[in-house]
Amino acid sequence: MSTPHTTRPISPLSPQLITSVYLPSAIVLIGVGIAKKEWLPFALVIPVVLGALHYYGNGKSAAAYTCGLRRVLNSGAVEVVKKALKPNVYQDFRLKEKTVISHNVAIYRFSLQSPTHILGLPIGQHISVAATLTVDGKPKEVVRSYTPISSDENPGYFDLLIKSYPQGNISKHMSTLRIGDTMKVRGPKGAMVYSPGLVKRFGMIAGGTGITPMLQIIRAIVRGRPMKGGTDTTEVDLIFANVNYEDILLKDDLDALAKEDRGFRVYYVLNNPTENWDGGLGFVTPDMIKTRLPAPSKDMKLLLCGPPPMISAMKKAVDTLGYDKPRPVSKLEDQVFCF
Repeated sequence: MSTPHTTRPISPLSPQLITSVYLPSAIVLIGVGIAKKEWLPFALVIPVVLGALHYYGNGKSAAAYTCGLRRVLNSGAVEVVKKALKPNVYQDFRLKEKTVISHNVAIYRFSLQSPTHILGLPIGQHISVAATLTVDGKPKEVVRSYTPISSDENPGYFDLLIKSYPQGNISKHMSTLRIGDTMKVRGPKGAMVYSPGLVKRFGMIAGGTGITPMLQIIRAIVRGRPMKGGTDTTEVDLIFANVNYEDILLKDDLDALAKEDRGFRVYYVLNNPTENWDGGLGFVTPDMIKTRLPAPSKDMKLLLCGPPPMISAMKKAVDTLGYDKPRPVSKLEDQVFCF
């Protein structure tokens, strides 16, 4: 079971104490010293009172926050929702369900520590999945990164969409799991942390299972629209490339989101199109990017995720179109971010 984090002591020079305790106390003490020095002993009570108010007001709420999210129940009671993940410790999570999508793709649902736990994964980040496998005849711990297609809106479990490859390690091992088997997981990981207002527009290019981090962000944006009580007005344009029509993962989900939300648009590209295909043909080209995605500017980001050869080609393409040159390892502030 996960346990609440220990709250670190507030620094004596923290901005909160300076603005809410020290400055008000200093002003009062100086004023009393000038007007009535004999009242100074009584005035010294003020810093004590302000400090106590700060501790019992902000301090306790901060401590509660570090334990997890808080939600108000119908009874009016406050429930602390515990986070399942630990960033530096692998934990075993048990396979609860397996939904087969195709001959080599499935959604794996893993149970958290309790039905009320949440995974605790910020939007845009991913998890590490580890297993000890036989590689070249020797046992070796193999680690791969995955982005769940579920979110903290789904307590009690998390879902991984995984395509198994014959030459894969973790993906191939995952396909052999039976209900009740466990996998080692830790996190969160990653430089991308999305919050409303990060940019005005996202351009996204995804290939294959590279759709998972994109879908995570898209769903968060749609959930946070003003019509749903949020403040998120971010526009999203996605180019999703695959080899065959049947390779398009989560197409029904993406189409439903595009139909529901005018601020999200998706354009599919296939190497081997069907007879009546009306999307893009072949590989993602600079012309497609220029036509379908937002132009380079300070208030946009271009997100890339897919097979290494595709991402290598996309980096070269966006560089020729005037976007900032992608770094080898992306950072949150980058205009072009590669997962």
